[in-house]
Amino acid sequence: MAGYAISRDDYLRRLRRIEGQVRGLQQMVEDDTYCIDVLTQISSVTKALQAVGLGLLDEHVRHCVRDAAEESPEAGDAKVEEAVAAVARLLRS
Repeated sequence: MAGYAISRDDYLRRLRRIEGQVRGLQQMVEDDTYCIDVLTQISSVTKALQAVGLGLLDEHVRHCVRDAAEESPEAGDAKVEEAVAAVARLLRS
């Protein structure tokens, strides 16, 4: 079971909202909206995606990493390395 299964509906709702924001961005570009206004909306979408990513990471650590650590030190270490790599990817984006 994925660590976010309990919050799946919440994540889906948030992602649908972000999808709507991206469609709004497309419309802004089609309508030749002022550049700074488009950039402001891009920043908003980026922050919303980062919030979803952070929430998923939090649940991964609390669920998947914790369970793996209880299973064995090796499994726990593998999940920690996986989480650290995910954080590195999030920071690069």
